[in-house]
Amino acid sequence: MANDIIKGLKFTHAAVKVSDLDASVRFYEKLGFKVFASWGEGDGRAVLLDIGGGEYIELFAGGKKAGATDGSAAGHWQHIALTPDSIDDAYSTAIAAGAKSQIAPKDVPLASSPKPMTLRIAFVEGPDGEVIEFFKIIG
Repeated sequence: MANDIIKGLKFTHAAVKVSDLDASVRFYEKLGFKVFASWGEGDGRAVLLDIGGGEYIELFAGGKKAGATDGSAAGHWQHIALTPDSIDDAYSTAIAAGAKSQIAPKDVPLASSPKPMTLRIAFVEGPDGEVIEFFKIIG
């Protein structure tokens, strides 16, 4: 069933901070996930894993073991990402529906491997503080 409000909307990825990025990548690879892109260094490292069919899990390094209360705890989902036809239209629609802006639409060039890419992204918070990213690879 298609979304009649935000045209072309589909699930893209869910993101999670992990305490050992390399071990987590190995775990998901054992489940058949494939590394689509990686970027950053140290606790700023991230890996986008294709779960199959163009949907992803995004892993971020720097997660702390259980007990962290500042949003950095390992194993806690950070956001869901959705890909609409238009990032700007989806963002505007969400704001009009009562979402709180975290990051207005912008282009983000990534020095990712195996090749660099540019993203168009925006972040909003839903009614209970849940974070939604509108995400599109544009180059």
